[in-house]
Amino acid sequence: MALPTLLALLGVLSSFLHPDIESLSHLAQYVLPQTIKNTIFLVVGVGVVTTILGVSLAWLTAVCDFPLRKFFVWALILPMAIPGYVMAFALVGLFEYTGPVQQFLRDAFGSSNAFPDIYSYGGVVMALSLALYPYTYLMVRNAFQTQGLRSLEVGQSLGLSVRESFWRICLPMARPWIAGGTLLVMMETVSDFGTVAIFNYDTLTSAIYKTWFGLYSLPAALQVASVLLIFVVIITLLERRSRASQRFSQTRSSKSVAGRIHLSGMFRWLALLACLLVFSLAFVMPVMRLLYWAVPNMDTELTTQFWAYVAGSTSLSLLAMMMIAGLALLMAFSARTYNSPFAKIVVRISTMGYALPGTVLAVGLFVPVAAIDNALGAMGLSTPLLQGTMVVMLLAYSVRFMAVAFSPLESNLLRITPSIDAASRSLGVSGIKMLAKVHLPMVKGGLLTAMVLVFVDVMKELPITLMTRPFGFNTLAVRIFELSSEGLWERAALPALAIVLVGLIPAFILIRKSDVR
Repeated sequence: MALPTLLALLGVLSSFLHPDIESLSHLAQYVLPQTIKNTIFLVVGVGVVTTILGVSLAWLTAVCDFPLRKFFVWALILPMAIPGYVMAFALVGLFEYTGPVQQFLRDAFGSSNAFPDIYSYGGVVMALSLALYPYTYLMVRNAFQTQGLRSLEVGQSLGLSVRESFWRICLPMARPWIAGGTLLVMMETVSDFGTVAIFNYDTLTSAIYKTWFGLYSLPAALQVASVLLIFVVIITLLERRSRASQRFSQTRSSKSVAGRIHLSGMFRWLALLACLLVFSLAFVMPVMRLLYWAVPNMDTELTTQFWAYVAGSTSLSLLAMMMIAGLALLMAFSARTYNSPFAKIVVRISTMGYALPGTVLAVGLFVPVAAIDNALGAMGLSTPLLQGTMVVMLLAYSVRFMAVAFSPLESNLLRITPSIDAASRSLGVSGIKMLAKVHLPMVKGGLLTAMVLVFVDVMKELPITLMTRPFGFNTLAVRIFELSSEGLWERAALPALAIVLVGLIPAFILIRKSDVR
């Protein structure tokens, strides 16, 4: 799997060998300055908002005690099930001029002119922040849960108040987790395509799509992708640096620490209100809006065509799931068996595709695929064998989601002691037979997790599917994009609900694995 990743990167960088001067001149003058500015502002804005939300909610649910705290511990994870582009058009439907919120303001006060325009920078930041804050929330809550109460004890022993302990001890100790979660959110923001398209907010990802399918210039699209790749490299380096700082440890279990901070009076209700407001905005209101649109139109929308979209999404996700999970299992087993520097490099390259935006992968892989088809054409095969086929799409999925499948499998394999491998070899069972008969039964939980995560991610994936799908092939994600781009929110609601229901699967897996104390 290292080869397709390298081919995608080389495909992007190869654009500098044959630049499209005319298209690049147009882009440099009219497109890139604004899209680069928009991308930077969007990444910073979403990073700041998700950090504030994630840290504050993590502190409240991990360290404080207030009404319904145990409910919000897991409920605040649920917005992770809503893709950014679904969150976007649900919020647009709620807050646009003809939506229920502004309609209520006009009925109650005679005017809604003071209400901010949802089609704005603030609107796209809100949509992405509500969809992505669970990443920061989960990571920071884990830090506070294992260290927060202990840090408060240390602060109290030094004569500090709870507020002083938070700012001077707890927050600095959780900084690596905060940075890791925020940088992950920033990576997802850079990769986003559907959300910014719905808000007509041009970023580098949308510029790649418009350059390729609007200007019909692959070299120019590749060079825009190379600019986006610079953003990705910077964020990746920052993320690795933040993880290298995670050297804090805990000597005793947090269960031995005194109970949580019991909020009283106004503060307990403010904590409840804060959690309720975020949960309502990020999950309840979007889902209710989708149901409001979908239920009345159920009879007309549940057509043969809709089930064809469901079948296309499901079959594609199942195929990608089986292929990626199988390759990840073989790669994790090989890395364990051949524990060499070369194997580690191969694994590192193979799993770096998750950091690459789907638009970059789509245009990057198109170059080597086209080269292969041209070579086959020179041999007498006139019809392209790879371009516009499922092969390209599955290859891009494999590069993009290999890290998602590899991580749980690697974690499970690490639990198998070397003595088990030695005993297996002493009985004459080695290689693939050892994987099938010894390791596979022991890592089936990790394999199931990997398969579920890949299945859901492929179901939600938009840019790769949109840019590499065969002619006439549609999925639920593509259908949502097409309908929402035309403002047909009601018709897009039913496929969006289907995507959200599938997205709840990994959310419930995380809930089961999380500590809800």
